[in-house]
Amino acid sequence: MRVPLSWLAEYVELVPGTTPEEVHAALVKVGLEEEDVHTFEVQGPIVVGEVLDFVEEPQSNGKIIRWCQVRVAPDGEQAADGGEAVHGIVCGARNFFVGDQVVVTLPGSVLPGPFPIAARKTYGHVSDGMIASARELGLGEDHDGILRLSTLGIEAPVGTDAIALLGLDDAAIEINVTPDRGYAFSIRGVAREYAHATGARFRDPVERAEVADVSGDAFPVEIRDEAPIRGKIGASVFATRIVRGVDPSRPTPPWMIARLKLAGIRSLSLLVDITNYVMLELGQPIHGYDLDRLQGGIVVRRAQPGEQLTTLDEKERTLDAEDLLITDDRGPIGLAGVMGGADTEMGESTRNVLIEAANFDPVSIARTARRHKLPSEASKRFERGVDPQIAEAAAARVAQLMVELAGGTADTGSIVGEAPGRTAILLPHGFVTALVGVEATDDEVHDALAEIGGAVTGTDAGFEVVPPSWRPDLQLKQDLAEEVARLVGYHRIPSVLPVAPPGRGLTRSQRLRKQVADVLAGAGATEVLAFPFVTADENLRFGSVDGASVPQVKVANALDASTPYLRRSLLPGLIDVARRNLSRGFTDLDLFELGLVFLPAVGGTLGSAELPVGAALPADAALAALNAGLPAQPRHAAVLVLGDVVDKAPGQLPVAAGLADALDRVREIAFAAGVEVEFAQGSHHALHPGRTAEIRLGGAVIGYAGELHPAIADELDLPRVVAVAELDLDAVIAAGEPIEAHALGTFPAATQDLSLVVARDVPAAEVERAVREGADELLEHLALVDDYRGAGVAGDRKSLTFALRFRAPDRTLTAAEASEAKLAGAALAGERTGAAIRE
Repeated sequence: MRVPLSWLAEYVELVPGTTPEEVHAALVKVGLEEEDVHTFEVQGPIVVGEVLDFVEEPQSNGKIIRWCQVRVAPDGEQAADGGEAVHGIVCGARNFFVGDQVVVTLPGSVLPGPFPIAARKTYGHVSDGMIASARELGLGEDHDGILRLSTLGIEAPVGTDAIALLGLDDAAIEINVTPDRGYAFSIRGVAREYAHATGARFRDPVERAEVADVSGDAFPVEIRDEAPIRGKIGASVFATRIVRGVDPSRPTPPWMIARLKLAGIRSLSLLVDITNYVMLELGQPIHGYDLDRLQGGIVVRRAQPGEQLTTLDEKERTLDAEDLLITDDRGPIGLAGVMGGADTEMGESTRNVLIEAANFDPVSIARTARRHKLPSEASKRFERGVDPQIAEAAAARVAQLMVELAGGTADTGSIVGEAPGRTAILLPHGFVTALVGVEATDDEVHDALAEIGGAVTGTDAGFEVVPPSWRPDLQLKQDLAEEVARLVGYHRIPSVLPVAPPGRGLTRSQRLRKQVADVLAGAGATEVLAFPFVTADENLRFGSVDGASVPQVKVANALDASTPYLRRSLLPGLIDVARRNLSRGFTDLDLFELGLVFLPAVGGTLGSAELPVGAALPADAALAALNAGLPAQPRHAAVLVLGDVVDKAPGQLPVAAGLADALDRVREIAFAAGVEVEFAQGSHHALHPGRTAEIRLGGAVIGYAGELHPAIADELDLPRVVAVAELDLDAVIAAGEPIEAHALGTFPAATQDLSLVVARDVPAAEVERAVREGADELLEHLALVDDYRGAGVAGDRKSLTFALRFRAPDRTLTAAEASEAKLAGAALAGERTGAAIRE
């Protein structure tokens, strides 16, 4: 919200010479955050001049300029720049006449830009200054010609300071208004807050409005809301006022143009400017209709299927059944609280105006504005809550200004509906002190609540407070306590660093997830965060093992219509990151992501629960029904490796990524969580046949590792070999155990090799598991070092060679003890897998 200081000073006492920074500092005390300071960025001397004479001179480029003689000071006096009273000025505009009063920027002045003005030679003359247009002064966008003061209804002595005359010496502060304090979107609200902060006397601008008697013969209005949202009628109050015989051609006075400009609103026409001015002044959005274009009375109702409306921005909009409309006998003429319709807008032919000032339901207006992507100054205020008590006064204030500035005659007004009352809130004695932590006496509590406009009544239990009509955010005793703290002074609340309660910190799951990420990063992988939105085909490709149809969660308001589904797998996101980096020249990638996937059950009840209204906390049963309809959301871990894992160097050949690298990343995840996973030959329709492994934990399959199917890699413009893996991280964490550190052995180790011949279709992992179990506790380390298939081994068999290391914690092993343990392992492998020691 931008607040011109001259406007603010009309309703609260500002000490002469108060700077914008001082106003900001005062408002910060009551919780209004400062943003910026806005000025017209002009410096004098800029004065009122009179065109004495001019000569039109055609130029070789086809342009016609005027060599003007302009009086910039009374006869016999020096000009403001110290020069002669009459200046010669070159001007390219041709919309002025001899005798016109204009705005002259003399040498030494500065216009917005900044654009310094100096005497300069141009078109064969020395131009001693410049005759300014409205846009050059920062007053508007009109740059078709220079600014003639007669068009603004101004006449002033030659040499008068034009900066003060046009209101260009004003400044505006900008504050950040939080959603709960919509009343601060008005001069009225900010002036009241400044009074709270400084103790200055506040004058309510509502009192300036000349409210007329309500007439039964006034314009007919009916509120007919048959489908209220959350049980609340769309319009509680609808006030109208008629002004007849206005002259829309009259200029907007410069003081109003300047204030609107500083407040961030462009001047359009006098009638529209007046409605915007009152909206900024009181916080009540106003809409004006050309009365002669209306057919019949006004009905406020919800939209009907298929209805359309052309709004003021000349866009035709298809309406929704929830949209609240302003209609006449023809149909919709405006989106209530958002934007009016083009058919009834005030224009150059308007002579009679119907003024509307209503109070609409915030939720209804917010939904309409978002549905149609049509934010407006009106909807910004209505969706935060507008004072329902001032609609009639706001309509009267607009009528008053139209009579004063546009020459109209005010007719009687009418009002339909009744502003809802406020319920008293009990604030117990001592509650403020207990909540805020600072002693607040009963007198301070009473005075603070009375100052914000509350009706305060003392009782034995505490204070009963009826909040003011302009504060819809005050609903609970905690809200009142915050107001007391705000007005008594935040500075009284001590800055004390809270002490963390003992025994708290990261949960086990959080700690292990962090540990997994740290281990992967330490191994050289890069963590990424991909969008959770994918296509249906990506979910079928990577979220289904066999490519069969799977249930998916579709987002109703997807950010991108091409990816409206929540992911069932992390791999689409990793692949998208890889493709983007490849396109930018990064050919060696080692990526991982930890994130949620969304796995709705087949035939589940997703979305079947009815959404509760937002007016109150949902009941436990309603929350339980909503939670029951949510899909399973396990946390997965996924990795992707491509390119070279070892770079080419002198004496070193590059090593390309492959399945082994994906398996290593899975082992690192398992190690970080304190579990052991197993791998078995697997099948996944998106992975390379024969180069795919199931990841098993406790006999259950928790994921897959492998190389991306070559056809898919080619389709996605990826290298032929892309190693990937994905597993259920929640399952890994649930099975994880603390990693125990063992003392290093101090006795010598005994190493031996074991070669076993086994059928080709027997997984090496099964043989390894049997050898490990048979060798028992003396076996310290076992690794598969060779898989031989060739001469000396039958065609349907293979030879697996394992390197074994034995060590005892309390003695030096003999060769016989190591051999005995090795043969025990070989014997158990023979029983389970049919393996035999290779001769």
